[in-house]
Amino acid sequence: MPFSLSKYGLIGAALVLCGCASKPADTVQAEADNMGAHYADSRDPLESINRPFWDFNYDILDQYLLRPATVGYMTVVPKPARKGLVNAANNLNEPASFLNSTLQAKPNSAAISAGRFLVNSTLGIFGLFDVATKIGLAEKSEDFSQTLAVWGVGDGAFLMIPALGPSTVRDTTGTVVDSLYFPLALLNTPLSLTRAAIGALDAREQLMSMESLLEESLDPYAFIKESYFQRQQFKIYDGNPPQPPEPEIDEAAFDDLLDDLE
Repeated sequence: MPFSLSKYGLIGAALVLCGCASKPADTVQAEADNMGAHYADSRDPLESINRPFWDFNYDILDQYLLRPATVGYMTVVPKPARKGLVNAANNLNEPASFLNSTLQAKPNSAAISAGRFLVNSTLGIFGLFDVATKIGLAEKSEDFSQTLAVWGVGDGAFLMIPALGPSTVRDTTGTVVDSLYFPLALLNTPLSLTRAAIGALDAREQLMSMESLLEESLDPYAFIKESYFQRQQFKIYDGNPPQPPEPEIDEAAFDDLLDDLE
Protein backbone atom coordinates (compact mmCIF):
# COMPACT_ATOMS: atom_id res chain seq x y z
CA MET A 1 0.00 0.00 0.00
CA PRO A 2 1.10 3.56 -0.53
CA PHE A 3 0.98 4.41 3.16
CA SER A 4 2.19 2.03 5.82
CA LEU A 5 -0.45 -0.53 6.70
CA SER A 6 1.09 -2.05 9.80
CA LYS A 7 -0.62 -0.65 12.89
CA TYR A 8 -1.41 2.65 11.19
CA GLY A 9 2.26 3.03 10.42
CA LEU A 10 2.30 6.75 9.55
CA ILE A 11 -0.75 8.13 11.30
CA GLY A 12 1.05 9.34 14.42
CA ALA A 13 4.00 10.82 12.57
CA ALA A 14 1.89 12.48 9.89
CA LEU A 15 0.24 14.55 12.59
CA VAL A 16 3.55 16.19 13.47
CA LEU A 17 4.75 16.81 9.94
CA CYS A 18 3.36 19.39 7.56
CA GLY A 19 4.75 20.19 4.15
CA CYS A 20 3.63 23.63 3.02
CA ALA A 21 4.03 24.05 -0.72
CA SER A 22 4.54 27.37 -2.43
CA LYS A 23 5.53 25.76 -5.72
CA PRO A 24 4.63 22.46 -7.38
CA ALA A 25 7.00 19.62 -6.53
CA ASP A 26 8.07 19.18 -10.16
CA THR A 27 8.98 22.87 -10.38
CA VAL A 28 11.09 22.66 -7.25
CA GLN A 29 12.83 19.53 -8.52
CA ALA A 30 13.53 21.16 -11.87
CA GLU A 31 15.06 24.20 -10.18
CA ALA A 32 17.17 21.98 -7.98
CA ASP A 33 18.40 20.05 -11.01
CA ASN A 34 19.28 23.27 -12.84
CA MET A 35 21.30 24.44 -9.85
CA GLY A 36 23.09 21.12 -9.64
CA ALA A 37 21.61 20.52 -6.17
CA HIS A 38 21.76 17.01 -4.79
CA TYR A 39 20.83 15.58 -1.45
CA ALA A 40 21.85 12.03 -0.61
CA ASP A 41 20.00 10.45 2.30
CA SER A 42 22.26 7.84 3.87
CA ARG A 43 19.16 6.03 5.15
CA ASP A 44 17.89 5.60 1.60
CA PRO A 45 20.66 4.20 -0.63
CA LEU A 46 18.00 2.62 -2.89
CA GLU A 47 16.14 5.88 -3.56
CA SER A 48 16.42 5.52 -7.34
CA ILE A 49 14.49 2.26 -7.05
CA ASN A 50 12.20 3.28 -4.22
CA ARG A 51 10.79 6.38 -5.91
CA PRO A 52 9.28 4.51 -8.90
CA PHE A 53 7.73 2.04 -6.44
CA TRP A 54 6.28 4.98 -4.51
CA ASP A 55 4.80 6.42 -7.71
CA PHE A 56 3.25 3.03 -8.47
CA ASN A 57 1.80 2.73 -4.97
CA TYR A 58 0.46 6.26 -4.75
CA ASP A 59 -0.54 7.12 -8.31
CA ILE A 60 -1.95 3.74 -9.30
CA LEU A 61 -2.70 1.37 -6.42
CA ASP A 62 -4.03 3.98 -4.03
CA GLN A 63 -5.90 6.06 -6.59
CA TYR A 64 -7.56 3.18 -8.42
CA LEU A 65 -7.79 0.45 -5.79
CA LEU A 66 -7.18 1.19 -2.11
CA ARG A 67 -8.92 4.55 -1.75
CA PRO A 68 -12.07 3.57 -3.73
CA ALA A 69 -12.23 0.28 -1.81
CA THR A 70 -11.92 2.16 1.48
CA VAL A 71 -14.68 4.61 0.56
CA GLY A 72 -16.93 1.69 -0.38
CA TYR A 73 -16.06 -0.14 2.83
CA MET A 74 -16.90 2.92 4.92
CA THR A 75 -20.19 3.32 3.07
CA VAL A 76 -21.37 -0.28 3.38
CA VAL A 77 -20.01 -1.35 6.79
CA PRO A 78 -21.21 0.65 9.84
CA LYS A 79 -18.49 2.21 12.00
CA PRO A 80 -19.17 -0.01 15.07
CA ALA A 81 -18.79 -3.10 12.90
CA ARG A 82 -15.57 -1.75 11.35
CA LYS A 83 -14.21 -1.05 14.84
CA GLY A 84 -15.05 -4.59 15.95
CA LEU A 85 -13.23 -6.13 12.99
CA VAL A 86 -10.14 -4.02 13.69
CA ASN A 87 -10.26 -4.99 17.36
CA ALA A 88 -10.36 -8.67 16.44
CA ALA A 89 -7.47 -8.32 13.99
CA ASN A 90 -5.37 -6.39 16.52
CA ASN A 91 -6.10 -8.91 19.25
CA LEU A 92 -4.17 -11.51 17.26
CA ASN A 93 -1.04 -9.39 17.71
CA GLU A 94 -1.11 -9.55 21.52
CA PRO A 95 0.90 -12.82 21.86
CA ALA A 96 3.62 -11.31 19.66
CA SER A 97 3.60 -8.18 21.84
CA PHE A 98 3.92 -10.42 24.91
CA LEU A 99 6.94 -12.24 23.48
CA ASN A 100 8.65 -9.10 22.25
CA SER A 101 8.06 -7.30 25.53
CA THR A 102 9.71 -10.26 27.27
CA LEU A 103 12.66 -10.15 24.88
CA GLN A 104 13.01 -6.42 25.56
CA ALA A 105 12.97 -6.96 29.34
CA LYS A 106 9.66 -5.14 29.81
CA PRO A 107 7.80 -7.40 32.27
CA ASN A 108 4.96 -4.93 32.89
CA SER A 109 4.22 -4.60 29.17
CA ALA A 110 4.44 -8.38 28.75
CA ALA A 111 1.92 -8.92 31.55
CA ILE A 112 -0.45 -6.34 30.06
CA SER A 113 -0.28 -7.93 26.58
CA ALA A 114 -0.98 -11.38 28.06
CA GLY A 115 -3.86 -10.00 30.09
CA ARG A 116 -5.32 -8.18 27.10
CA PHE A 117 -5.27 -11.31 24.98
CA LEU A 118 -6.97 -13.36 27.71
CA VAL A 119 -9.64 -10.76 28.50
CA ASN A 120 -10.44 -9.72 24.93
CA SER A 121 -10.44 -13.30 23.60
CA THR A 122 -13.03 -14.30 26.22
CA LEU A 123 -15.07 -11.39 27.55
CA GLY A 124 -14.42 -9.48 24.34
CA ILE A 125 -15.77 -12.33 22.18
CA PHE A 126 -12.64 -13.25 20.22
CA GLY A 127 -11.41 -9.69 20.36
CA LEU A 128 -14.41 -7.99 18.75
CA PHE A 129 -14.74 -5.77 21.81
CA ASP A 130 -11.76 -4.14 23.52
CA VAL A 131 -12.83 -4.87 27.08
CA ALA A 132 -9.22 -4.82 28.29
CA THR A 133 -8.75 -1.12 27.60
CA LYS A 134 -11.95 -0.32 29.49
CA ILE A 135 -10.62 -2.05 32.61
CA GLY A 136 -7.29 -0.25 32.46
CA LEU A 137 -5.15 -2.57 30.34
CA ALA A 138 -4.05 -0.12 27.64
CA GLU A 139 -2.37 -1.65 24.59
CA LYS A 140 1.43 -2.05 24.68
CA SER A 141 2.31 -2.77 21.07
CA GLU A 142 5.76 -4.32 20.68
CA ASP A 143 7.07 -6.04 17.56
CA PHE A 144 10.26 -7.84 16.63
CA SER A 145 11.57 -4.83 14.71
CA GLN A 146 11.49 -2.88 17.99
CA THR A 147 13.15 -5.82 19.72
CA LEU A 148 15.99 -5.77 17.18
CA ALA A 149 16.35 -2.01 17.68
CA VAL A 150 16.59 -2.47 21.45
CA TRP A 151 19.28 -5.08 20.82
CA GLY A 152 21.26 -2.52 18.82
CA VAL A 153 20.38 -3.59 15.27
CA GLY A 154 20.22 -0.65 12.87
CA ASP A 155 17.43 0.17 10.45
CA GLY A 156 19.18 -1.03 7.34
CA ALA A 157 18.22 0.45 3.99
CA PHE A 158 14.89 2.20 3.60
CA LEU A 159 12.53 0.23 1.36
CA MET A 160 9.42 1.29 -0.53
CA ILE A 161 7.72 -2.06 -1.09
CA PRO A 162 5.17 -2.35 -3.91
CA ALA A 163 1.63 -2.63 -2.51
CA LEU A 164 2.93 -2.54 1.10
CA GLY A 165 4.56 0.85 1.44
CA PRO A 166 7.49 2.15 3.48
CA SER A 167 9.69 -0.18 5.49
CA THR A 168 13.33 -0.94 6.25
CA VAL A 169 15.37 -4.13 6.17
CA ARG A 170 14.99 -4.43 9.94
CA ASP A 171 11.26 -3.72 9.92
CA THR A 172 10.62 -6.20 7.11
CA THR A 173 12.59 -8.87 8.98
CA GLY A 174 10.60 -8.13 12.13
CA THR A 175 7.29 -8.45 10.30
CA VAL A 176 8.26 -11.87 8.95
CA VAL A 177 9.32 -13.11 12.40
CA ASP A 178 6.16 -11.81 14.09
CA SER A 179 4.04 -13.73 11.59
CA LEU A 180 5.57 -16.96 12.88
CA TYR A 181 4.16 -16.51 16.40
CA PHE A 182 0.93 -17.98 17.73
CA PRO A 183 -1.83 -17.44 16.69
CA LEU A 184 -0.81 -15.76 13.42
CA ALA A 185 1.15 -18.85 12.36
CA LEU A 186 -2.07 -20.90 12.59
CA LEU A 187 -4.08 -18.72 10.21
CA ASN A 188 -4.74 -20.17 6.77
CA THR A 189 -4.26 -18.06 3.66
CA PRO A 190 -7.86 -16.73 3.41
CA LEU A 191 -7.85 -15.66 7.07
CA SER A 192 -4.42 -14.05 6.74
CA LEU A 193 -5.56 -12.11 3.68
CA THR A 194 -8.78 -11.07 5.42
CA ARG A 195 -6.82 -9.80 8.42
CA ALA A 196 -4.44 -7.89 6.15
CA ALA A 197 -7.34 -6.37 4.22
CA ILE A 198 -9.06 -5.19 7.41
CA GLY A 199 -5.84 -3.55 8.57
CA ALA A 200 -5.27 -1.91 5.19
CA LEU A 201 -8.79 -0.51 4.92
CA ASP A 202 -8.74 0.79 8.48
CA ALA A 203 -5.32 2.42 8.07
CA ARG A 204 -6.45 4.10 4.84
CA GLU A 205 -9.62 5.30 6.54
CA GLN A 206 -7.58 6.91 9.31
CA LEU A 207 -5.49 8.76 6.71
CA MET A 208 -8.44 10.28 4.89
CA SER A 209 -8.38 13.42 7.01
CA MET A 210 -4.64 13.88 6.45
CA GLU A 211 -4.54 13.60 2.67
CA SER A 212 -4.04 17.34 2.32
CA LEU A 213 -0.72 17.12 4.19
CA LEU A 214 0.59 14.77 1.55
CA GLU A 215 -0.88 16.64 -1.39
CA GLU A 216 0.57 19.97 -0.23
CA SER A 217 4.05 18.66 0.50
CA LEU A 218 6.88 19.66 -1.83
CA ASP A 219 8.05 16.06 -2.08
CA PRO A 220 5.45 13.43 -1.07
CA TYR A 221 8.02 10.63 -1.17
CA ALA A 222 10.34 12.45 1.25
CA PHE A 223 7.35 13.38 3.42
CA ILE A 224 6.29 9.73 3.76
CA LYS A 225 9.86 8.60 4.39
CA GLU A 226 10.44 11.12 7.15
CA SER A 227 7.04 10.33 8.67
CA TYR A 228 7.92 6.65 8.68
CA PHE A 229 11.24 7.16 10.46
CA GLN A 230 9.69 9.47 13.05
CA ARG A 231 6.96 6.92 13.73
CA GLN A 232 9.54 4.15 14.16
CA GLN A 233 11.47 6.25 16.69
CA PHE A 234 8.22 6.97 18.51
CA LYS A 235 7.48 3.23 18.77
CA ILE A 236 10.99 2.14 19.74
CA TYR A 237 11.17 4.64 22.61
CA ASP A 238 7.57 4.03 23.74
CA GLY A 239 6.43 7.50 22.84
CA ASN A 240 9.43 9.32 24.32
CA PRO A 241 12.13 9.51 21.64
CA PRO A 242 15.36 11.28 22.63
CA GLN A 243 15.41 14.95 21.79
CA PRO A 244 18.34 16.40 19.82
CA PRO A 245 20.74 18.36 22.02
CA GLU A 246 20.26 22.10 22.10
CA PRO A 247 23.04 24.01 20.32
CA GLU A 248 25.61 25.53 22.61
CA ILE A 249 25.85 29.30 22.53
CA ASP A 250 29.14 31.08 22.92
CA GLU A 251 27.95 33.78 25.29
CA ALA A 252 31.08 35.89 24.87
CA ALA A 253 30.73 35.90 21.08
CA PHE A 254 27.02 36.64 21.44
CA ASP A 255 27.74 39.62 23.69
CA ASP A 256 30.33 40.90 21.22
CA LEU A 257 27.74 40.65 18.44
CA LEU A 258 25.25 42.64 20.47
CA ASP A 259 27.88 45.28 21.16
CA ASP A 260 28.64 45.55 17.44
CA LEU A 261 24.92 45.96 16.65
CA GLU A 262 24.65 48.75 19.19
